[in-house]
Amino acid sequence: MIVDHRTYTVAHGRMAEYLARYEALALPVQLRHLGRLIGYYVSDIGPLNQVVHIWAYNDIADREARRGRMAEDPDWKVFLAANAGVFVHQENKIMKPTSFSP
Repeated sequence: MIVDHRTYTVAHGRMAEYLARYEALALPVQLRHLGRLIGYYVSDIGPLNQVVHIWAYNDIADREARRGRMAEDPDWKVFLAANAGVFVHQENKIMKPTSFSP
C-alpha cells in the first residue's frame, strides 16, 4: 500500500467557497474513481489556509490508473474549471508504510 498525501494552500478568504465547491463537485468524482479516502483536513494551528487530503492505493500503478480514469471524467473537468485560481501552492507526497505501520 502507498498513501498519496496532498497539501493545498487556498487563497486567503476563499476556504469556505472552496470546501463547498469541493464537497459538491469534486468529492463525488474522487470517491467514484479513487475510492480509498483516508482523511480530509483543514489546518487550524500552524500554516493556515491549508487543506490536506490523504488517499490510499495498492501501489503506484493503481494510483496512476485510478487518477488517469478520473482525469478523463467530464465531471472532474467541470470541477477543475470551476476551481481555477483557488490554490496558491500545492505539495504532493507519496508515502510508503514502515514494516510496523498498522
